[in-house]
Amino acid sequence: MSDFLKHECGIAMIRLLKPLAYYEEKYKTPLYGFNQLFLLMEKQHNRGQDGAGIGCVKLNVAPGQPYMARDRTIKQNSLARIFKSQLKAYQKKVDRGIIHPEFPQTVKENFDFGGEVLLGHLRYGTSGIYSSTSCHPYVRESNWPTKNLMLAGNFTITNEKDLNNDLINRGQHPIFGTDTQAVLEEIGFHLDEAHDFIYHQMRDQNVEGRRIPGIISKDLDPARILRKACADWDGGFAIAGLIGNGDSFVMRDPQGIRPCFYFQNDEVIAFASERVALMTIFDQPIENVREVEPGTVVVIKSGGSIYTERYTDPRPITPCSFERIYFSRGNDADIYRERKALGGALLGQVVKAIGNNFADSVFSFVPNTAETAYHGLLEAVRLHRRKEVRDALLEAQKNGRLDTELIDELIMGNWPRGEKIAHKDIKLRTFISQEEGRAKLVSHVYDITYGVVQEKDCLVCIDDSIVRGTTLKESILKMLSRTKPRKIVIASTAPQIRYPDCYGIDMSELGKFIAFKATVELIKDDGNDDLLLDVYQDCIAQAKKPASEMVNHVKRLYERYTNEQISAKIAELVYPRNIPWHGDLEIIYLPVEKMREAIPVHNGDWYFTGDYPTPGGVATVNQAYINYYENKSGRSY
Repeated sequence: MSDFLKHECGIAMIRLLKPLAYYEEKYKTPLYGFNQLFLLMEKQHNRGQDGAGIGCVKLNVAPGQPYMARDRTIKQNSLARIFKSQLKAYQKKVDRGIIHPEFPQTVKENFDFGGEVLLGHLRYGTSGIYSSTSCHPYVRESNWPTKNLMLAGNFTITNEKDLNNDLINRGQHPIFGTDTQAVLEEIGFHLDEAHDFIYHQMRDQNVEGRRIPGIISKDLDPARILRKACADWDGGFAIAGLIGNGDSFVMRDPQGIRPCFYFQNDEVIAFASERVALMTIFDQPIENVREVEPGTVVVIKSGGSIYTERYTDPRPITPCSFERIYFSRGNDADIYRERKALGGALLGQVVKAIGNNFADSVFSFVPNTAETAYHGLLEAVRLHRRKEVRDALLEAQKNGRLDTELIDELIMGNWPRGEKIAHKDIKLRTFISQEEGRAKLVSHVYDITYGVVQEKDCLVCIDDSIVRGTTLKESILKMLSRTKPRKIVIASTAPQIRYPDCYGIDMSELGKFIAFKATVELIKDDGNDDLLLDVYQDCIAQAKKPASEMVNHVKRLYERYTNEQISAKIAELVYPRNIPWHGDLEIIYLPVEKMREAIPVHNGDWYFTGDYPTPGGVATVNQAYINYYENKSGRSY
């Protein structure tokens, strides 16, 4: 994805199922869980550049001793910074003789993260708040262990305002800020009620006070609590939580929008947003890492028992397709295969764009995350050309015209060429992303390989997706044009992004999507400005209706035009001006149907089709269009 775009958070949770002494004896360190958490988060570092946070709960801690800990930061290199700081504190205590690593109990008593239940979060912020206090895990505190709650997740709840209103109507005083806070308070409310119900039962039965916490801990049912808490949530989520008594849980949204995987053996149960992270860190084959089923919660009780329960009725499963196209690491076997398939699916459109002239074409990719799709396209192109050569050779043999000159012409004269053309400066990109006046600097994020592309060539570059077109216009095309090709073809492995997302990705403003801008320009070119007003009025008319009764009127804007017409207008809008190059530019987007063939399981395609899996999605696109028409910026949910 060439655009500057923030996206999915990452979660990691580890529950040790043996005493700490077991890990010290087997793995020669009492920090096995802590180290594994770091590695699990590091392998998902692609999911969090804004900040990081970790949490811990210790089991069976004596009264008066701390049993929960948290550390989080938004400073640069946040993940490494947190773990380095904690290990430094640990080593100081070892040096002073406070901690004796060969006696794990001293680790548990004197190191904040020397516990059995560990939680990690990598943050990509989608809310307006940007400080260490907005980093997960969030904590709700009490002097009752079974009322303490720590929460981290990869999610966006579309109806946060409704949840806060419910809290207010109960008489609570929520602090507005993020949907995470609303979710924390909602779960916390039902946790308090479950705790108090058991407590009053025990008190009324004259159970000795010292025995009550243990009974509450044993009888507390997190699955039941979550079933009540999330009854009205609308959104996509993978949420991990720790309760102060040592109970922990991981839940996934009913549609399976956000990913979540886990691995379990007799030593540990661990969760992560990406399957390959668990495979690598725990050295497991793919079949040993399973998905958390949509609409279920996995609960690990403080005593070590594990159970999975469904908290809602089954619903249609619509996993986010962008996870496969771009977000998740590409070394997962299935994702790698799917990304190659996405590139290969562009074959017909690319062959048409270059006029089947491979001798005068160069294939490449930009940015680096598109490399796998590039290999898929190049493989498909070569198979296509191989078939052409085979058929021509057979025809020549049949007609008695087969000779060395013809063979050289067929095989060597028109064979696809792949080259590394674009190079991205990661450090410069990071610097620019923090600068308000980045437009003047952004064109230097990429550099090129000189002397490879000739003026007679068509340069074909694969991109994962084209969202806003800003980087394409201000940086990539200006950079590619320095090679002076006769034509540039940018081929996106994702379809045109036409609608906002409200389930975790930071793209909710319609007016920023290049496909939407192009469609509006086409409407205006045709003199149909009244359509823009009509859609606005229809959106206003339903704005106060329940989300379940709303209709996606924005679809009507796109119905008038073909994909090719919109792509052609996009090419006009992103064509770089005031540069020496004056060649042709063609933009190609993979059709939705071909994307579905390449990614058959992850069929969540609402940003392409406008078909949202929850009512909150329709409410989001409705508000997004109102905001666009009224020239308002900001999130539409």
